[in-house]
Amino acid sequence: MYWILFIGIMVVSLIVQTRFKNKFKKYSEIPLTSGLTGGEIAQKMLADNGIYDVQVVSIPDRLGDHYNPADKTVNLSPDVYSGRSIAAAAVSAHECGHAVQHATAYKWLGLRSAMVPMVSFASKLTSWVLMLGVILMAFSQNYIVLAVGVAALAITTIFSFVTLPVEFDASNRAKAWLSNNGVTYSATEDDGVKDALKWAAMTYVVAALSALVTLLYYASLLFGRRD
Repeated sequence: MYWILFIGIMVVSLIVQTRFKNKFKKYSEIPLTSGLTGGEIAQKMLADNGIYDVQVVSIPDRLGDHYNPADKTVNLSPDVYSGRSIAAAAVSAHECGHAVQHATAYKWLGLRSAMVPMVSFASKLTSWVLMLGVILMAFSQNYIVLAVGVAALAITTIFSFVTLPVEFDASNRAKAWLSNNGVTYSATEDDGVKDALKWAAMTYVVAALSALVTLLYYASLLFGRRD
């Protein structure tokens, strides 16, 4: 049963990733009527929300756009920072949505940030511990190592699901601000922003489901062998 789920998730993930890339390629080629760059949009959104202690910077990583709450920076890839497209507007506003969450103490972002150190540690352990745990259980009936691996995997899985409301909320903030503040002028531009952000969000949904299926598989090995 789990192998069917794994294959299903892999197929869905491939479809979503392909769709996501195609959508962003499409909207990267459609210019904004306002003519604003992603960097200018980010600065404007931050200012409109009364946020003046966050820097907007250009980074060399393509698709590496992110908000860093540790140093309060909105990091935009070159195509987004200098781009004047629907895709650039969607991405820059989305990342600023995270900055607004931070400034307003959005509870899910706070929880996600609090989990980062623990998740970082757990993710380093997971693969090797699970592999060793399965081997030890098969040959010595020792399930303790596998139990540690399952616990670490559970932490990273919970983190994946905590990430979902954070990402959806940032996208909702982005869509509302772009539409209401003179950045997107037409229904076509608004629909493009919504479509681009929808497929970006779907990548997080698929990742969370994949993590859950993996957790259930190893949990079934652990508790099945202990019974």
